[in-house]
Amino acid sequence: MHTTALVLFSGGQDSTTCLAHALSRFERVETVGFDYGQRHHVEMTARLTVLDRLGQAFPAWGAKLGHDHVLDLAVLGQVSETSLTRDMAFQMESTGLPNTFVPGRNLLFLTLAAALAYRRGLQVIVTGVCETDFSGYPDCRDDTMKAMQLALSLGMDKRYLIDTPLMWIDKAATWQLAHDLGQRAQPGGGTVLTDIIVEHTHTCYQGDRTHRHAWGYGCGACPACELRANGYLRWQASCLQPVA
Repeated sequence: MHTTALVLFSGGQDSTTCLAHALSRFERVETVGFDYGQRHHVEMTARLTVLDRLGQAFPAWGAKLGHDHVLDLAVLGQVSETSLTRDMAFQMESTGLPNTFVPGRNLLFLTLAAALAYRRGLQVIVTGVCETDFSGYPDCRDDTMKAMQLALSLGMDKRYLIDTPLMWIDKAATWQLAHDLGQRAQPGGGTVLTDIIVEHTHTCYQGDRTHRHAWGYGCGACPACELRANGYLRWQASCLQPVA
């Protein structure tokens, strides 16, 4: 039986929902963030605020939260010529992938997370990748996750489980999942958790924390903001639908 987990935690909407998922399932949960020279480096500050707010708002979850780790991956920024690590416009490349794709990012994240989990005695690695509502990144696919789970388990001679709670849901369903997780944790917790996500998480690729929208802070125009905003609108619309 799995009782411990390590969550890849950026401080964004998806990873915060994944953290709530882990806290609802496991007895001990640790978090890891990666500093790779990303343009939206403000997420490294936001993630600490989210951890603090979650622990205060959900005492039972706070009791399960263990160490938070930050790994310096500056080398990833050095070898990546992308709009997440360089000051360039967001656009589609000739490969059919957006230039927000950082080659090898999730593969490296998972490898280092597994090494950290090995040292910390953690059994499950939780990550917010998905195929349903994403930007076309090949390292977010379910097949990639299955291959990484097998490779890491074989290479470290330790049976890992890579848990991807968002793999088959869109952004609207991610908002609903967060609400449901909070509500199951404590009365009124659904609104508390979604309010934390709106007010304190960071997803915008531009690192914009000056423009406040109904769905949170961001430039409102980058691919990450568009996904988050559209998902929020669909979620809100579904909440207003009458029950048959």
